Amino acid sequence: MTFRVVSLPLTDAQRASEHTRTLIAELNSRFNASDLSIVNTNDRFEVHLREVVISELENVVTSLRRENRHDATILSTFLAKVKEQSSYGLRGDKRVYVGYNQERKIEGRKDKEVRRGRHFYTNGATFNENPFDLPNSFTNKIVCGDSEKVLKKLPDNCIDLIFTSPPYNFGLEYDDDDAKDSDPWQAYFDKLFSILNECVRVLKYGGRLAINIQPLYSDYIPSHHIISKKLMEAKLIWKGEILWEKNNYNCKYTAWGSWKSPSNPYLKYTWEFIEVFCKGTLRKTGSRDDADISEDDFKKWVVGKWSIAPEKNMKVYDHPAVFPEELARRVIQLFSFKGDVVLDPFVGVGTTSVVAKKFGRVFLGIDTSAKYCDVARARLQEQIPL
Repeated sequence: MTFRVVSLPLTDAQRASEHTRTLIAELNSRFNASDLSIVNTNDRFEVHLREVVISELENVVTSLRRENRHDATILSTFLAKVKEQSSYGLRGDKRVYVGYNQERKIEGRKDKEVRRGRHFYTNGATFNENPFDLPNSFTNKIVCGDSEKVLKKLPDNCIDLIFTSPPYNFGLEYDDDDAKDSDPWQAYFDKLFSILNECVRVLKYGGRLAINIQPLYSDYIPSHHIISKKLMEAKLIWKGEILWEKNNYNCKYTAWGSWKSPSNPYLKYTWEFIEVFCKGTLRKTGSRDDADISEDDFKKWVVGKWSIAPEKNMKVYDHPAVFPEELARRVIQLFSFKGDVVLDPFVGVGTTSVVAKKFGRVFLGIDTSAKYCDVARARLQEQIPL
C-alpha cells in the first residue's frame, strides 16, 4: 500500500525513551494502519499518511495531552507535521494524501489545445485591458433604478466580479412587477441581454461574471443555455458551470396523462445552474495576500456541485427568490480577491452586497424595487465586516 511518508523529528532522548514508544503505540491504536500510522525504522520515526479526518486527529491529540504522562512536545510535533501537508484531496471530511490527483495522461496536450483552438469562440475579441476606478458615487451603494440605465453611467472596466440572479420569469410575485414575472420570452431576453451587454462592458479585463439561473422546464426554455450562448457571442470565455444542489424534491413527477408512460415523462431537477465567464483571460490579477479562501474550502468548491440549502428567510425579507449567503460567499471567495469590486445588477434584498461587505469587498447593488433596496440597505447597516 502506498503512503505519503513524512519525517517525524525527535530528539535523541525522545527516540531512546520507552515512554515515546508507548505513546506512539497508543497513537497508532487510535487509527487504522492503512490510513495513518507512525513507523519506527532503525530509530527513525516517520508518519505514514494515506487519509485522515483532521478534526478526529485533533481530538485524539487533545485526549492524550490531558493525560500528564504523555509528552506534549511529541504530540504537538506530530499534529503539526500532518496539518502542514498542503497537497491533498478531499473525500467528505477526509483529507486524502495519496492518489487524489490521478488523471488520464494525454500526450502533447498543449499542442492539441492549440490545434483545436482553445475557446475559439472568442477569436476577434478586442477588449481594452486598462482598468478604471468605480466612481465614488457608486462605491458601496445600493442604487434603485433600471440596471441598464444605471450601468451606462459607469466607466468601462471598473468591476472585478459580477454575481447575480436575474428574475426567472416563472410568474413569481416580485415587488413593482406589473407583468408578475411572466413577460413574453422574447421581451424577457431582450431586456436581460441589454443589461448583460452593459455588464460585459463594465467588467474588467480578467474579471468574472457568474449568473445563477434555473430553466423553466414546464415551458421547455433552457435559459442557462440561451444566456450562455449570448455571453459567448459577446466574446466572454466560458469558465465553467456549477450545479447548485438544493435537494428540492417537491417538484412534480410527470406531465398530465403520462404517469408510468414514455409518452411525456417530466424530468425532475433538484438543482440550479451558475454559469461562470471570464473577460479576455482566464487569469485574474491580484495579490495572494488578498486571497481569503482556505485550503479545504478551495478543494471542496472547485468541485462544481455545491450542496447548499435554499434561503429560509424569504418571508422575513418579503422576497420570493433570495439565494442563501453561503452561495454568494463561495462565489465571492472563489472568484475574487479582498478589495475587489462586486456588482449585482439584480440585487433584490442585497445578499450579494451583504456578503461582499462581510468579506472585505467593495460592492454595488442595483434593483428596480425601492422596497427591496431599503431592505438591502438595512441589512448592510447591520453588517460588520470580518
